[in-house]
Amino acid sequence: MAMVSTYCPQFNGLRRSCPKLDNAQPQSFLQHINSQLRLSSSRKPCRAVIAMAGSGKNGTKDSITKLVSDLNSAKLETDVDVVVAPPFVYLDQVNATLTDRIEVSAQNSWIGKGGAFTGEISVEQLKDIGCKWVILGHSERRHVIGEDDQFIGKKAAYALNEGLGVIACIGELLEEREAGKTFDVCFQQLKSFADVVPSWDNIVIAYEPVWAIGTGKVATPQQAQEVHVAVRDWLKKNVSEEVASKTRIIYGGNLDTISFVVLEEVASKTRIIYGGSVNGSNCVELAKQEDIDGFLVGGASLKGPEFATIVNSVISKRVAA
Repeated sequence: MAMVSTYCPQFNGLRRSCPKLDNAQPQSFLQHINSQLRLSSSRKPCRAVIAMAGSGKNGTKDSITKLVSDLNSAKLETDVDVVVAPPFVYLDQVNATLTDRIEVSAQNSWIGKGGAFTGEISVEQLKDIGCKWVILGHSERRHVIGEDDQFIGKKAAYALNEGLGVIACIGELLEEREAGKTFDVCFQQLKSFADVVPSWDNIVIAYEPVWAIGTGKVATPQQAQEVHVAVRDWLKKNVSEEVASKTRIIYGGNLDTISFVVLEEVASKTRIIYGGSVNGSNCVELAKQEDIDGFLVGGASLKGPEFATIVNSVISKRVAA
């Protein structure tokens, strides 16, 4: 799917003179973009939400057995979709023991069908063991492994063509945020997906500011909301109004052991989720933001009861409405 343009004139980056993240007060900027955008007046109050958590290097058979047991016994909101993404070596174990209430995702996949690519995992192999989703473009894949935007976009296109849902990760480094380039970076990453994907029907966008992954820092609800608003507006201008209204955007970050996605079910919304040190203490206020449709959860997902709290927080919009 081609873009009309690569730049959204209303959003040329966050403020260049940013205060320190711990003390940021972005409300004035949010008021500015709120005056230019229709935040949510035409949207249904109950819409799809996702929460997710995890990483590729941690976990053991015993710890994951305990976590799966906690999830199987947790009382979760019935209209919230939950997806877990354990490390590759535990995918089969999780899929065989986890309740059907929760779907399974991989944390990465290869760009095409099979071949002599030692160490890679193909989409066909993931489908064979029951995966429904794959996470692509996570910050470690970009900034540690060295995958570029075009490579990640091609992986997403192949996975979608083969029937896997894609959690498409975007997000800026600390120096990019401080330079006022947050939106430029996110829009370029979005473009690499939009240029090649066959459809947006099975895509969830995960916004994960890299400075909030594994650092204990978390964006304020207003900081997260303003990026989500900008992402949805970019989709409206560069893809289509329909995709913008359907896309799910989640916040994601601080991924430690096993990944989870939680979505409040709604058919008419592209979900955009947020990730960055989400926990049981801050999830409710984040979930109340109109354009935050769920979470990419990290360390908090290691504790079954706390993760259940995060899952159930996604209905906060209904309570606040």
